[in-house]
Amino acid sequence: MVIAAGGTAGHIMPALALAEELRDRGHEVSFVGVGGRAGSGIPERNGYPEDHVPLRGFERKLSIRNLWRAVLAVLAVPRMMGVLRRRKADVVVGGGGYMAGPAAIAGRLTRRRVVLMEADSRLGLANRLAAPFAKRVALAFPVAGRRGRKYMVTGRPVSRAVREATREGGRLKLGIDPSGTCVLIAGGSQGAQSINDAAIEAFCPTPPFQVVHVAGERNEADVRARVDAGGCGPRYHVYGFLDDFPQAIAAADLVISRSGGSVFELAAVGRPAILIPYPHATADHQTGNARWLSEAGAAIMLTDDECTGDRLRELVGALLAEPGRLEVMGDAARAAARPDAAERIADMVESVARRPRGQRRRLRRR
Repeated sequence: MVIAAGGTAGHIMPALALAEELRDRGHEVSFVGVGGRAGSGIPERNGYPEDHVPLRGFERKLSIRNLWRAVLAVLAVPRMMGVLRRRKADVVVGGGGYMAGPAAIAGRLTRRRVVLMEADSRLGLANRLAAPFAKRVALAFPVAGRRGRKYMVTGRPVSRAVREATREGGRLKLGIDPSGTCVLIAGGSQGAQSINDAAIEAFCPTPPFQVVHVAGERNEADVRARVDAGGCGPRYHVYGFLDDFPQAIAAADLVISRSGGSVFELAAVGRPAILIPYPHATADHQTGNARWLSEAGAAIMLTDDECTGDRLRELVGALLAEPGRLEVMGDAARAAARPDAAERIADMVESVARRPRGQRRRLRRR
């Protein structure tokens, strides 16, 4: 089977969790990505064949660049059909992002079954367009108007590495003090300028605890230069991107982050969080994601406008001063998690792959 995942690590990671479960069940899995993005190469580093189909998401404004992106989208369908035939795929799984549309159309045109995964609290544009071509759609959250047998709320898949990550292992991996307090700051795979600015203002030049700051690959050099110039010292660790992000979550006592699909990783590991939704996310879905954990008692939601150095310093200080409150929030996060999401979606994939006798294409096994 082939998993088609969009251009960011946020789409790749849940798709990898599903691939891990399918591979453990004996199925052969390969990936199709757009190439040249933050998540490119991650499937190959995890042992999965990876094909690339040139594609870019549309800008949400009138732009001449959208004409070229429309051409790429049209050309992506026959290219994707070629990948499916070459890989002899039985099922196409749309792992999220703008790759889902061409993948679903190519799957239908080549008479393959299509399953979609939606990681956010709103059905994204690509998945809305692809849904008519899909046999089943796995939802991370209930979505208004999406009911019936086609749709199932499964949660967002998290890998075994997420479920098994430990504080001790995470700190050993990152090379930080195993006994002191640690705060993780992350703005998603693309980084977040407002969070980067507020974090440096809040915790430099003398961070009162270990800081692990994942700034985004495009922001890493700038953030590192500012941290070095500010004399923040060896307790402030800057990264552009972490392949083993679950270990960083597990290493932390508190997480400050955007609220994309990674909220399920926070829940699975059981870490309290300050969540700052990206204000321009499609249909404001990150606010819905953050609300899910905040209403469960596992997180505090902060708007992007409120994300200043003074406010972060105040909130973090208040939370760290109450270890009992952090423990309660962590327990609430674990209670809200759906650790069996990968297994449930794998069951769904296997179910749609079954065909009547004489018509069933054999599932390829290693």
